Amino acid sequence: MRYAILSVVLICCSAARAEVVTKSIDYTHGGVQLQGYLAYDDAIEGKRPGVLVVHEWWGLNEYANGRARQLAELGYVAFALDMYGKDVIAKDREEAAKMSNAFKGKPIIRERAKAGYDMLAKQELVDKSKIAAIGYCFGGTTVLELAYTGADLVGVVSFHGGLVAPKSGDKFKAKILALHGADDPFVPAAAVDDFEKGMRDSGTDWQLVVYGDAVHTFTNPKAGNDKSTGSAYNAAADRRSWQAMKTFFGEVFGGK
Repeated sequence: MRYAILSVVLICCSAARAEVVTKSIDYTHGGVQLQGYLAYDDAIEGKRPGVLVVHEWWGLNEYANGRARQLAELGYVAFALDMYGKDVIAKDREEAAKMSNAFKGKPIIRERAKAGYDMLAKQELVDKSKIAAIGYCFGGTTVLELAYTGADLVGVVSFHGGLVAPKSGDKFKAKILALHGADDPFVPAAAVDDFEKGMRDSGTDWQLVVYGDAVHTFTNPKAGNDKSTGSAYNAAADRRSWQAMKTFFGEVFGGK
């Protein structure tokens, strides 16, 4: 009995020491100094799936870093990449729009995202055969663009992102999960139609999940609750979309 009690105590103490480890990682792309955010659970031994996280149009801030920590708690190695530059955060919506528009529809959005992917793939704890990417708003658009490059991703998840369709000639292997607000005014119906057509034509495994009563930015509490602005938090859509991501990862990571 004493041995059993001692064993339980040792297990509990070991679990108590487990924690999510985080660190900043400096890297460059195109002569721009970037700084990403890595998170993982140090109690897990050996290699594990990696998840790339792409921030909203504001830049790499605490919201994206927090999502990286949540992913680490699920057992993944998460890397929140930096699209804009070290410590570059938009001060208002006008500046955020200007910075994100410098990437949208241009080759650099794929190239800069690939630089972040490469940093994640280099981490010794990452199983390079099991890498996925998630993104929010601008980041949702970005992970779709990254998938369309043919990057070695098993899946991507777009949370309230712009639903960009693949271009002619794009070849990709990633499975796609797009999580979309039914009342998002920033994604026209025509864009949704083009996305669906592009997915069908690609022959890939894809899902489009639409959340009723949800607008843009439905996963971020800081978006407030005024739907008339086009961006607002929706707790139900936030909870359901995170669960959808976890189920999706269970599939693409082969049971993880």
